[in-house]
Amino acid sequence: MTLEQKIGQFFFPAVFINDTEENILETERLIRDYNIGGLTFFHSRASAATNYETKKKATVNDNSFERLKELIIRFQKSATTPLLMSIDAEWGLAMRIEKTPQYPYAITLGALPENEKNLVYEIGKQIGLDLKSAGIHYNLAPLADINNNPNNPVIGYRSFGQNKEKVALFAMEYLRGMNDVGVLGCLKHFPGHGNTSVDSHLGLPVLEETLEQLLENELIPFIKGIENNVDSIMIGHLAVPALNEGKNTSATLSKYVIENLLRKQLGYDGLVISDALNMHSVSKLYDTKGQLEWEAFNAGNDVLCFAENVAEGIQEILKNATPERIEESFKRLWKCKQKAGILNGNIGSQGSFDFETTSILNLKIANNCITKIKDNHNSLEVFEAKNNDTLAKVSIYKNPDNSFFKTLSCKLQSPEFALETGDEDSINKLIKNLADFDTIIISLFVPKAKALNHFDMEDSVLAFLGNLFMVKKCVLYVFGNPYVLQVIPNLKSTLGIIQVYQDFAEFQENAAFQLIENSECKGTLPVIID
Repeated sequence: MTLEQKIGQFFFPAVFINDTEENILETERLIRDYNIGGLTFFHSRASAATNYETKKKATVNDNSFERLKELIIRFQKSATTPLLMSIDAEWGLAMRIEKTPQYPYAITLGALPENEKNLVYEIGKQIGLDLKSAGIHYNLAPLADINNNPNNPVIGYRSFGQNKEKVALFAMEYLRGMNDVGVLGCLKHFPGHGNTSVDSHLGLPVLEETLEQLLENELIPFIKGIENNVDSIMIGHLAVPALNEGKNTSATLSKYVIENLLRKQLGYDGLVISDALNMHSVSKLYDTKGQLEWEAFNAGNDVLCFAENVAEGIQEILKNATPERIEESFKRLWKCKQKAGILNGNIGSQGSFDFETTSILNLKIANNCITKIKDNHNSLEVFEAKNNDTLAKVSIYKNPDNSFFKTLSCKLQSPEFALETGDEDSINKLIKNLADFDTIIISLFVPKAKALNHFDMEDSVLAFLGNLFMVKKCVLYVFGNPYVLQVIPNLKSTLGIIQVYQDFAEFQENAAFQLIENSECKGTLPVIID
């Protein structure tokens, strides 16, 4: 390859599976004309994270997976050099693609006992196999971020939790599972995005820790990854003034962070990939097209993810970079392509995913992660109330025709009600319906995993729950992000609280059996809840 063609390998522009033919043809042109090294797949332009503030609605396409496989074949045929196909699949292809296997969020896995770490390995392995079934060999996962800020708007449920050793251990197991089936992994977001309160898709978070503090906490999982020869590390769009002469420069654009800390001090010589360069924390910094791409490369990134100015970026790097620096990055990327096997023709889809295997694995995780937060003899109380006809069940944000209630009904038959919206009439009607019952089993299906706007829980629903806890004996089952407990009032007045994490059928059924059988809950909260 010429030097210019080698530079083209550093560019991984975004591709949207549900895009126009015109845009697909433009991607094929980029592949042919600029010898780009890979692509990063997203569902659609409307679902891209930086579009959240525009409230655009992503169109559902049940054929997205087949479309993805077709596009990968098309794009590989356009390439002189095999493309390394990448995707964000932290909890499986379902993170981006409809009707594909979904696995639990990292925060759910973080509730597992450490002696069940093999389940995290199995998650990595199954996700790797699912990716290969599409023709993808590079997963931009898992997170190595330690979530020690409950107000973090973007990490939260995507992190294994707050314990640095456990985060490091589980990240390594996840990576090992993927590697064992031939899929590359990526630790992100260096040097640690957990203790921030700004979404880097929309602004620049600032990490105030000193280097000593980072070495004792945030950097531990990355150090463990380096010791285990992790395939790649993604640099986060976050400022760490202590590492950058007091400046609020994004780590992705900082030689101090990448070259000094990651390369020299921590001894990492693997592939470094930038976080998406379309993110607003960096995308609006430079008026000249190609300047951002050059600055990111100059800072030490080998791969430019979601680069939007390919032609201009290549020319800026060609004009400014030394041949030695270009060769270093090229060798790192080439090594990853060799490891993934794509240089030997291993570029098509391999195998197919199996929903039954996914379900069995999810059930095993449910069996081991459900967490008992508070228990005042829950089972005794609800069975006594059932025998006295004073037991009712209430489902919040989901109708009563759910797996949790269906499973409970075999032993705990009682009237069932639902509150699917927080309008005044619905709440008043439910209050009236519950007047004659003194014990209530509440299943809370948290609307959103992200903390924004109280996880999309309406104030009226929060107030209703807070009042209900004060006047009834309530056992609360939380199907969602455990941080939601921090926004629900009067939890001290509940009879019991069980954290279930996911709303998958396997988790609902397991939670029901736990109540019926009064069985042990093996999970522990992966984060500190106030």
